[in-house]
Amino acid sequence: MKITCKEDCENAPKKLLLKELNIAFGKGNVESILSQLTDDIIWEMVGDKVMQGKEEVAKELESMKEYTAVELNIDHIVTHGKTAACNGSFQMHSGDRYGFCDMYVFNNNSKTAKIKEMISYGIALKS
Repeated sequence: MKITCKEDCENAPKKLLLKELNIAFGKGNVESILSQLTDDIIWEMVGDKVMQGKEEVAKELESMKEYTAVELNIDHIVTHGKTAACNGSFQMHSGDRYGFCDMYVFNNNSKTAKIKEMISYGIALKS
């Protein structure tokens, strides 16, 4: 998978975590994604569904893992305290492209914080 990230994440642990999380999404790496989430995670896919708890999120991720990306572009990763946002685009093996913006809430302010809430916005892009 070709990865482009416009952000320098090396000295920002939460930015690096979100970069790696989005790479894991693109590769369909469910275990890597789950390792960054709290047990009581809430994931809202705006306009589609809300999942509560790691088990429900794991089922959703398993159903999605065959849809891997050939390209991931991360435009911005913004963090502040317990909140963060990341946006960019994926190109799938089918050639379809999707833009995304995800909002995150961490369980604490530490460098080792886990994600307790995700709100995902996604849209199909014209080729």
